Amino acid sequence: MAWALKLPLADEVIESGLVQDFDASLSGIGQELGAGAYSMSDVLALPIFKQEESSLPPDNENKILPFQYVLCAATSPAVKLHDETLTYLNQGQSYEIRMLDNRKLGELPEINGKLVKSIFRVVFHDRRLQYTEHQQLEGWRWNRPGDRILDIDIPMSVGIIDPRANPTQLNTVEFLWDPAKRTSVFIQVHCISTEFTMRKHGGEKGVPFRVQIDTFKENENGEYTEHLHSASCQIKVFKPKGADRKQKTDREKMEKRTPHEKEKYQPSYETTILTECSPWPEITYVNNSPSPGFNSSHSSFSLGEGNGSPNHQPEPPPPVTDNLLPTTTPQEAQQWLHRNRFSTFTRLFTNFSGADLLKLTRDDVIQICGPADGIRLFNALKGRMVRPRLTIYVCQESLQLREQQQQQQQQQQKHEDGDSNVYHAIYLEELTAVELTEKIAQLFSISPCQISQIYKQGPTGIHVLISDEMIQNFQEEACFILDTMKAETNDSYHIILK
Repeated sequence: MAWALKLPLADEVIESGLVQDFDASLSGIGQELGAGAYSMSDVLALPIFKQEESSLPPDNENKILPFQYVLCAATSPAVKLHDETLTYLNQGQSYEIRMLDNRKLGELPEINGKLVKSIFRVVFHDRRLQYTEHQQLEGWRWNRPGDRILDIDIPMSVGIIDPRANPTQLNTVEFLWDPAKRTSVFIQVHCISTEFTMRKHGGEKGVPFRVQIDTFKENENGEYTEHLHSASCQIKVFKPKGADRKQKTDREKMEKRTPHEKEKYQPSYETTILTECSPWPEITYVNNSPSPGFNSSHSSFSLGEGNGSPNHQPEPPPPVTDNLLPTTTPQEAQQWLHRNRFSTFTRLFTNFSGADLLKLTRDDVIQICGPADGIRLFNALKGRMVRPRLTIYVCQESLQLREQQQQQQQQQQKHEDGDSNVYHAIYLEELTAVELTEKIAQLFSISPCQISQIYKQGPTGIHVLISDEMIQNFQEEACFILDTMKAETNDSYHIILK
């Protein structure tokens, strides 16, 4: 349960020395929420938290949490007294979260003068979506290529060290910070709540998310794995300006209610205090290895052999076509629907086996799923492949062939040796030089950044720089022999299409 409170403290509490001055950095919270500003037992004594007392362990009654996180966004006034608070955010807008050291004197002395690590996540609030989180996020990644769900606005943030965003975890960011210093992190949430609703007919209620923060300290090996504290709050994300309109609508609805009805609802607070929760299952951060390089003793490399730099891990092969088979069980059919972004319809096809799904006609699927998803599902069931816009064939010129060309200059011998080479197909969809570079790099099992330029051999042996327009004028199923030439300035290579 997330708490967003202004706590008017009594004079005797202030005189007791529990309030510490956090100067201007805490302006706007409503009251100064310094380290030790109030104990959690004081909060739980308020009427709106009476229902939680029975669920708290006895030893937590007087517990003061070591850290406190304050989201600088107002809570909704349309939340009932015994429900968790809800905070509305605008998509892509930067919101401040203040990281406060709430330790009592002498508590956790082992982190004095040391850094701690905090991991921020945006996760689903509904249990139904938590079960299919991986499929939901993969579907979002497919629809929004190159985008992230959660980002840190680094220029606006204060006190964060070594911020990281793992490219494989779109909803997670992490950083180090010093509890003894002022720390404020500004986050941006780029997904909206209606992107994960079951149906999209317009005007749907968006699903709620959770912002969760897990904080860790160093272990004996210098790894940040020892858990210190976790807290979270419930949010909904709207299109730009949508959160402001929703907040205004909720406020107007509450103004129309009678005083007796208003007593059943929580007031709106200017900020949201994240409440303690269980730590999220830890996933080790994977640090990307530096860009691979070629072995300097070689001036060429072989196609498709994976013999680049010893430190280079080849890119994973493209996924094998996932066709549904008649022998597929209902359980396997459910997994197939999830993998192919049809999670919305798993309940409709709960007891369908592979044979049942394959028997459906195009009209059947459209009637069940609607025109757009129905056509997509029908094509997936029949395993229809999209024809590439352009197909070319490439073959690497061997060293032996070049030596024979230089020594013999015999056209017949050239053709005989050339016929023995193996060609590889390259399928192009975007018809750009960048795409061609990536596809050739994939065949060589190297990074695209190691290919400096791609040329096409023109008349009289001149080298013409490959452009998007040139690729768009390639003939379908054209054949090329690839030659490699070391770049003069660095360890990269030029590719020549002959």
